[in-house]
Amino acid sequence: MSATSTLSVVNLIRERLATLEPIELKVIDDSALHAGHTGARSGGGHYRLTIVSPRFSNCSTMQKHRLVYDALGSLMKREIHALSINALAPESS
Repeated sequence: MSATSTLSVVNLIRERLATLEPIELKVIDDSALHAGHTGARSGGGHYRLTIVSPRFSNCSTMQKHRLVYDALGSLMKREIHALSINALAPESS
């Protein structure tokens, strides 16, 4: 994946996650660490995500992850091969 397309995927991730009204959002592209990996060859990147949102208050870990996956939608089919999620409510960050 080129640096330009990697940057655009990070921007797309940020845009999609804006629907969760994050008060903190960090997206780290770890794709270079997985060069040669089967998923990397198909074009999907590896990302680490930390997101703090009031939308996560009173949610289980699974519910938080579902909200993130739903917000990312079709990006999970091609642009994102692997995603590590640290989703927190403001009171637990």
